[in-house]
Amino acid sequence: MAESKQGVMVAEIPTKASGIMGPGEQNPIAVLQAKFKELESGFKGWLAKQSLPVEAAVVTTTSAAQGAAIGAFMGTLTGDSSSLFTPPTEAVNLNPEAMASLKQAQALAGGPLVQARNFAVMTGVNAGISCVMRRLRGKEDVQSSMVAAFGSGALFSLVSGVGGPNQAANAVTSGLFFALVQGGIFQLGQKFSQPPVEDVQYVKTRSMLSNLGLQNYEKNFKKGLLTDNTLPLLNDSALRDVKIPPGPRLLILDHIERDSELKERRRGSH
Repeated sequence: MAESKQGVMVAEIPTKASGIMGPGEQNPIAVLQAKFKELESGFKGWLAKQSLPVEAAVVTTTSAAQGAAIGAFMGTLTGDSSSLFTPPTEAVNLNPEAMASLKQAQALAGGPLVQARNFAVMTGVNAGISCVMRRLRGKEDVQSSMVAAFGSGALFSLVSGVGGPNQAANAVTSGLFFALVQGGIFQLGQKFSQPPVEDVQYVKTRSMLSNLGLQNYEKNFKKGLLTDNTLPLLNDSALRDVKIPPGPRLLILDHIERDSELKERRRGSH
């Protein structure tokens, strides 16, 4: 029995040492990811049931905290350069425009605390306004995105001191700049996130060209207005008019001649 037990123990050691998980074990990273997604889903579900003020406050606070963390990290990279923009003792003699430029440079090159404040304002205000707009309008579009960006840009200008001596004008200018940038980014995101609309007039044409390895000539068909309806009527002259080379023309005409459906439609058109 001792030898049997010892043999069993010896046999089990390589299995555990090899790091191979048994059928009942799970990857700890996958477990953590699943738990995180579960918590995130539960949090979003709870947040959706709250009143508008509560949801806006929670979203603003969490987004501001994330922005502050990012800003603090960025501030550690620019902290050394902030000393270059320290106001000299004779700064009181500078004109308002020069002082404004100096404050702007300080805001953009501040240390961790300054950048944490700036990023917290931008991300928190943007997320809070977006939340309110989404609840009030029932959708999230470019108008809501631009309103949120305007608010975050205006408040960022007031808090950071970026711009000239006229704070009201600076707030409006910064807000408009943020809104335009955010609107452009939103539109680009919408454009690239949506699948291209398939042209129903070129379904058969696209399939034929794909089967023949001639996909690049689809634009020639479209320029010549040669649609699926004109496939049975195609001839060498028509294909030459849309600047398709002789080799591809022969392949296309041969395909049409071999396709029983297209041949039948060609006979019916005569």
